Amino acid sequence: MSGAAMEAGRTLAMGQDEAVGGGRRSVEAPFGRALARLGHSHPNIVGLTADLGKYTDILPFRDAFPDRFFNVGMAEQNLVAVAAGLARTGKVPFATTYGVFATRRAYDFVAIALAHSNLNVKIVAGLPGLTTGYGGTHQAIEDLALMRMIPGLTIIDPCDATEIEAATEAIAAHQGPVYMRLLRGSVPVVFEPGYRFEIGKARRLREGSDVGIISTGFMTERALDAAEALQKRGISAGVLHVPTIKPFDAEVVAEFAASVSRVVTAENHVVVGGLASLVIETLFDAGLLKTVTRIGLPDRYIECGAVPTLQAKYGLTTEAVIATIAAPDHDPEKWKPVFGKDHGQTKS
Repeated sequence: MSGAAMEAGRTLAMGQDEAVGGGRRSVEAPFGRALARLGHSHPNIVGLTADLGKYTDILPFRDAFPDRFFNVGMAEQNLVAVAAGLARTGKVPFATTYGVFATRRAYDFVAIALAHSNLNVKIVAGLPGLTTGYGGTHQAIEDLALMRMIPGLTIIDPCDATEIEAATEAIAAHQGPVYMRLLRGSVPVVFEPGYRFEIGKARRLREGSDVGIISTGFMTERALDAAEALQKRGISAGVLHVPTIKPFDAEVVAEFAASVSRVVTAENHVVVGGLASLVIETLFDAGLLKTVTRIGLPDRYIECGAVPTLQAKYGLTTEAVIATIAAPDHDPEKWKPVFGKDHGQTKS
């Protein structure tokens, strides 16, 4: 990759996301790179930001198509309203900001200006969950719960650089409003080229019989690494990656849960209202009685601090997933069919 391309997408003063573990090849600004490529074949695509272009990796698109890029300033409600107006003229707006601002600050605009009219706007939201150390003002830890309540809004939580690029292409082709979480800066590669992303589809990445880990976002990387380590301890762990929160692939989730003795959910989000809630709702609707252990963030504001330290404290690490599943009280002989037991993710 050229130095210019790296500089165009690099996150600087606000600090780079520390979303996924080390040891893997990474790609710089996969979202911006993918959007810039799409811009050549899709002349109706336009880019917008609320004064966060450098920090949401959209600069590669801006540099390639300066006449199709708009910075509305620090005004997230205006960002959504302007995007809605552009969509009504036939454009396909990609609007970037932080998840906390796209959800908490512009929620009514997303619900009414976009979803109510089914407008073709794509909101790409940085700093999802616990990927920044700037505390409760910047950590979008409840965005999935909020956004899945909006009718007709597609919601995506990609795992890695490969899936971000594939999802960007998919949502550009999708007709209707989308909210996609963004891992920014230098994003590791978990899925190799050729990985197929399809809106609304979950993907079984690893077979297992003792425990089934249902994960989304960067927690899928943790789940895969944990499953490999658990195999050496005699625990067979399957992994189901669910990149689309809405529409939710309930059929595949139920099928996966039925094939294992125990279910563990893993998400970079509070354990209330996001992936875990969707899984438990799905099991209830399917009449499946399974032990469900939820790995995620507690229902509280997270403090400021170094991202690796915070992720370790709140259980969003491979080691925490391993420890949760391999804990003595998770002995397969003791697993009983009950709902909602939590381990390790609610400590203060």
